[in-house]
Amino acid sequence: MLRSGPLGELSTRAARLVEQHAFDPLVSIRSLTVRFGLFSGTKLPGSWPRCIVLSMHVLEAVDLHKTYGDGAGGVQALAGVSLTLSAGELVAVVGPSGCGKSTLLHLCGAMDRPTSGRVHVGGVTLADLDDEALTQLRRERVGFVFQFFNLLPTLTLQENIELPLLLAGVEATESERRARASAERVGIEHRRDHHPGAVSGGELQRAAVARALVHEPALVIADEPTGNLDSENGRLVLTLLTELTRQTGVAMLLATHDQAIAAAADRVVRMRDGLEARDTDVTIFGAVAPSS
Repeated sequence: MLRSGPLGELSTRAARLVEQHAFDPLVSIRSLTVRFGLFSGTKLPGSWPRCIVLSMHVLEAVDLHKTYGDGAGGVQALAGVSLTLSAGELVAVVGPSGCGKSTLLHLCGAMDRPTSGRVHVGGVTLADLDDEALTQLRRERVGFVFQFFNLLPTLTLQENIELPLLLAGVEATESERRARASAERVGIEHRRDHHPGAVSGGELQRAAVARALVHEPALVIADEPTGNLDSENGRLVLTLLTELTRQTGVAMLLATHDQAIAAAADRVVRMRDGLEARDTDVTIFGAVAPSS
């Protein structure tokens, strides 16, 4: 039985489709409604088909290739990387510097386009979107957490957290309320009126996480989220990311050198030589992945 409230606003057709497929109901209903825009009357960007999008995966990357530059001088960053990510799942991408982790995250987060291959976010094929629709998708369905926080120094933490909502046209009173709630969720409500220069690194990253989640995205991309933190703050941020993934049902894809993060992930994707991705069970982290 569907719950009341937002989860109860599934259309009859969407509910029937969910029941016909062997999806986990707690994850799939949330991802198909709150995440993928299946509320009755939801407006999608003009270039998107106005139909119900049904997908088991929040993210699907298929045979991604990325080459920077042309001709003989081109540098191949990715060559045939594929992965999937479901709602409520945390997947870590590991590998040495320069192996293509950040390139993969940029493609999956719609910040760049692949040379070839396909990326689907919430069932939407990114290659089908023009630049304006791609920007709207990032604003509405993707959240970003960066190693160096990327908070605007002239804004308070509250204002930084509100920014995605204001860019999306959310009314000021509502954006303030949602930003306050997001700050409370990550434990920095008492720091909301401080500027970035007046708080610790751990609190800055918590604010960055709050900003990434405030607009209820389907997917969060986190590039070395603990890389600029000491071990204790890194541990706290890792705990926060893991808990929020479980609580909100967001799909989280993060790149890291940190074995503790990889050990906490549901799955590990190992990058090799900048060319391959290997999907492994987290329990064998540290083992040598078998050759293709």
